Amino acid sequence: MQLILLSGGSGKRLWPLSNDSRSKQFLKVLHNKNNDKESMIQRVCRQLKENNLLDKSIVSTSKGQVEIIKNQIGDDMPIVIEPSRRDTFPAIALSTSYLLSKSVINKEDVVIVLPVDAYVDNSFFKKVKELEKTLIESKADIALLGVTPSSPSEKFGYIVPEETIHSHYLHVDYFQEKPTKEVAKHLIEKNALWNCGVFCFKAEYLIKLLTQNGYSYEYDDLFNFYNDLSKNSFDYEVVEKTKNIVVLPYDGSWKDLGTWNSLTDEMNYSLTGKGIISEDSIGSKVINELDIPITLIGIENAIVAASPDGILVTNREASPTIKEYIGEFNNRPMYEERRWGWYKVLEYVKYEEGNEVLTKRIGINAGSNLSYQLHFKRTETWTVLKGEGILLLEGKPFHLRIGDTITIPLGKKHALKAITVMEILEVQSGIELVEDDVHRISLNWEEIIAEHQLSS
Repeated sequence: MQLILLSGGSGKRLWPLSNDSRSKQFLKVLHNKNNDKESMIQRVCRQLKENNLLDKSIVSTSKGQVEIIKNQIGDDMPIVIEPSRRDTFPAIALSTSYLLSKSVINKEDVVIVLPVDAYVDNSFFKKVKELEKTLIESKADIALLGVTPSSPSEKFGYIVPEETIHSHYLHVDYFQEKPTKEVAKHLIEKNALWNCGVFCFKAEYLIKLLTQNGYSYEYDDLFNFYNDLSKNSFDYEVVEKTKNIVVLPYDGSWKDLGTWNSLTDEMNYSLTGKGIISEDSIGSKVINELDIPITLIGIENAIVAASPDGILVTNREASPTIKEYIGEFNNRPMYEERRWGWYKVLEYVKYEEGNEVLTKRIGINAGSNLSYQLHFKRTETWTVLKGEGILLLEGKPFHLRIGDTITIPLGKKHALKAITVMEILEVQSGIELVEDDVHRISLNWEEIIAEHQLSS
């Protein structure tokens, strides 16, 4: 059995903390048993480890999320990177072919797919383990995990079972996507279950579907022709077209924390970050990532979220409608986590003459390094605010300490390793300041210094 964790999302429903590079699964607003902050992906990986499933897992994601995944869960878990965003069917197909090509599994082995942002307790993962046995015992093509509904919700899809009841699983009759509340009540009377996006199948079943549609299941071929795959969800492209499907009911805790009102229900504190909430602001939450305080007085059931990307003030019940209002916001992310740390955009200015200036505060973890890289469209000036590190500029090492300032000229190769936790102020100047103007030569510090015959 092998697990594929799907990590995607555009970061719209939890704006302004989430964005294209930091979608909801990466927000560190939850707390573990030790009261340390953790994100949804960190929580799920911790639970997988507790249930002896972490070493059987890989992550499927887009290019833009690779660095934040490595920052939050480390380098040990394999990551399958989509060449482009094309929904869950192509992502699952590519990940399955990866597992086969790396000989992690063979064609007869079972693959289980689940979202990386599930908010569940450990009983959920015990049920996930049962899916393999259920698939084999039932001789079905696909086995699903279905959640016993707690209410006739309009937010979820429903799995409607046949009337025949087996020992612990049900055969699926049909699916109903996000019904009205009245229809949902009727479905629940028929023992319908919420579809929580967990799929189980043998690798050979997906291989058969790919070959029937003229696709190769070899990883390199599938990667090169990825854009030819149907841009559809796995539910639509595979599940709803499959006849022999069973569902394993799960009656434990399961929540979708995809909106501000549902996410804040699971937050331990009313105030996160700098600020004050008055005692009469009952039911209100403030999540502040800015360095300026937020004060909330006499407002009940409000959510205030602030980040470098913007500020949201909303009534709790109205918060799910946020996507309707921010569709026109196409600005670059102002805060990102990377494999080496993080950066925050402080200011961006474009002058009439055409010159652009971008100011960032950058944090680098002790022992981590920026890649050996160069830029063709900008110069950079660094001022060290905290810590110390080694700068490699055109092959020459420089020891940087608090207060040091250095300019990186256009077209010059450079890298930086933090000896202790570092923060630097970076001022970029050029005609066009874009993240794509990073031409990486090497990521690994040992390889960088070995190339220049330097000691570490």
